[in-house]
Amino acid sequence: QVQLVESGGGLVQAGGSLRLSCEASGRTFSTYIMGWFRQAPGKDHEFVATISGTGGSTYYADSVTGRFTISRDNAKNTVYLQMNSLKAEDTAVYYCAAKAARQRLTEGWMYDYWGRGTRVTVSS
Repeated sequence: QVQLVESGGGLVQAGGSLRLSCEASGRTFSTYIMGWFRQAPGKDHEFVATISGTGGSTYYADSVTGRFTISRDNAKNTVYLQMNSLKAEDTAVYYCAAKAARQRLTEGWMYDYWGRGTRVTVSS
């Protein structure tokens, strides 16, 4: 069982930056694929980014490529999402997710564990 706790959300002006963190419980964090997803008001759950267990492979949604960076620190059991050049359309609740796997996972249903989310609001 893995427990995930997100933090770092808040209110920021368009063009600004935020860094989200997701801390995981457990001793085998490096064996988990980690992902970030988001859900904006009135919209479906959306894939944002994913990172391999070692951190050597990352993949992003087109909407955030070049602006967001996913990273992880396995010694701290933590995955990060650095968000730069934020836009109003980035406003959403952001969730981290985990699955013990090696392959790239971009669909929410593929993940086994989820955090409760952290809210990001970007004012225009």
